[in-house]
Amino acid sequence: MSEPSAPSTPPTTVRAAGALVALEGAVALVVAVVLVIRGLLGHDQSAASGYGTAGWLVILGGAVLAAGVALFVGKRWGRAIAVVAQLLLLPFVWSLLTDSHQPALGIAFGVVVVPALVLLFSAPTSRWMAQEYGEVED
Repeated sequence: MSEPSAPSTPPTTVRAAGALVALEGAVALVVAVVLVIRGLLGHDQSAASGYGTAGWLVILGGAVLAAGVALFVGKRWGRAIAVVAQLLLLPFVWSLLTDSHQPALGIAFGVVVVPALVLLFSAPTSRWMAQEYGEVED
């Protein structure tokens, strides 16, 4: 078995994907804060628990933010979380564009999710990921 190669500087595609994924995580955390504030101000929570939703958003948004930051600084482990997050967000984007009749929100999310997914599977990103295992040489 070959030894893992020395860490390399991540390509621009990885850093860009990391920035987009970190943005998604940060937005989730902001929404969580807004939901908590709304709950504290007494807004109706009979349809859905703002506190419960905020709790989930803190957990998931925090993980997505961490993955984005990890990719941006060159840590390979962030890619798995980032890819799963993008794949889970694709049906959400589609729903906003179609059944929810909120195309503006769908487009706003889509211009982040789709490019992030493309960057995560781009050739430079895949080569960079493979370097850890000595499968690709510079």
